[in-house]
Amino acid sequence: MIISFILTVVGLPLFIDYAHRKKQGQMIRDEGPKWHEVKSGTPTMGGLVFNIAIIIASLVVGILFVGFSPQLLILVFILFMYGVLGFWDDSIKLWKKQNEGLTAKQKLIGQIFAGVIFFAVYYQQGLPLAVNVFGYELYLGWFYLLFVIFWLVGFSNAVNLTDGIDGLVAGQASIAFLAYAIIAYVQHQTGVLIFCMAVVGGLLAFLIFNHKPAKIFMGDMGSLALGGALAGVSILLHHELSLLLIGIIFVCETASVILQVISFKTTGKRIFKMSPIHHHFEMCGWSEWKIDIVFWSIGAIAAIISVVFAVL
Repeated sequence: MIISFILTVVGLPLFIDYAHRKKQGQMIRDEGPKWHEVKSGTPTMGGLVFNIAIIIASLVVGILFVGFSPQLLILVFILFMYGVLGFWDDSIKLWKKQNEGLTAKQKLIGQIFAGVIFFAVYYQQGLPLAVNVFGYELYLGWFYLLFVIFWLVGFSNAVNLTDGIDGLVAGQASIAFLAYAIIAYVQHQTGVLIFCMAVVGGLLAFLIFNHKPAKIFMGDMGSLALGGALAGVSILLHHELSLLLIGIIFVCETASVILQVISFKTTGKRIFKMSPIHHHFEMCGWSEWKIDIVFWSIGAIAAIISVVFAVL
């Protein structure tokens, strides 16, 4: 955690300065809240810095303590692969000076490919092809591959949707990875523990520069990588469904988008003033800080409940 924190704290100011000199900044969505227009031009792709820090810290400490742990390596791989997808997406946006990058189909192909590799390593380790449902094993056999892909793709996109206001994802993901670090410690899964703590260190450092008013955004390179890695951690700890509670904010953000689309297409009416749901609360007059604190608090309570049930 300390190594990742230090590398991120040192690297981000250099990256922010580089982005300003190259005049590379985030393009704000036209359909987003109008007051977000002041954020246009803020450096993005901060995920590049903390992803590199997480990978270096994980591999260095991992080699020293657990050697080449397959669990640690596959988590690093997922972070890297989903990070590459996000990097590609962010680069297109910066190059075209717009808020549209890769198509949904292009992203999905890359996400599925990484999911298949993850499952291959998981299967090779002889881990159970079953989902832990409140302590009971729901055996899926080869259908577990579909579950792995769905989980990785779903939560990478869920975290991506949540990344809409300053500090929200960095804080909430820190809480989620810390919760899984505790579970990993109890299970003596040192490789997963090392990875989770490296993520927490990188995100806490990133939050210094990403809180309101943000000096840098993480971009898709950060959010897609974090979501995929979070899903991967829940699978390796065999507490897959706990992510629905530990990641309750990500679930609610995604659900708000799905419900909004269904409602508008079927009735012509919107349930929320704007989706994802953090924008709804902005439209209701909440400040970004208030949204962050309330959402983080809900996420922290949910994480504590999940950890208590997981370790009992």
